[in-house]
Amino acid sequence: MSELDPTIADRLKRNADGLVAAIAQQRGTGEVLMMAWMDDEALHRTLTTRRATYFSRSRGTYWVKGETSGHTQHVHEVRLDCDGDTLLLVVDQEGAACHTGEHTCFDADVLLPVES
Repeated sequence: MSELDPTIADRLKRNADGLVAAIAQQRGTGEVLMMAWMDDEALHRTLTTRRATYFSRSRGTYWVKGETSGHTQHVHEVRLDCDGDTLLLVVDQEGAACHTGEHTCFDADVLLPVES
């Protein structure tokens, strides 16, 4: 059972599965690294350990970023957006952020290039 502070838990707007989107952003550069899901327990673990912990929808379990790959995220700051439905984690990323080995999950497909 989650020990997430009730004042934080009350502000979260979860989807039908009880999850909130979490965006990881590189500290210092602002580069968006990845998006994953958190529930109350994952957020509690992240806030208390400063190690990014997410909830895997496909496996139905928690995972600490880098626990098996070594590509860790040290969390410096966590913010909640104005609607309460998205978290922003400001992290120091060690190694690739994407499970494909790319630096970010947004390196591969540019749908609309930067306008010149």
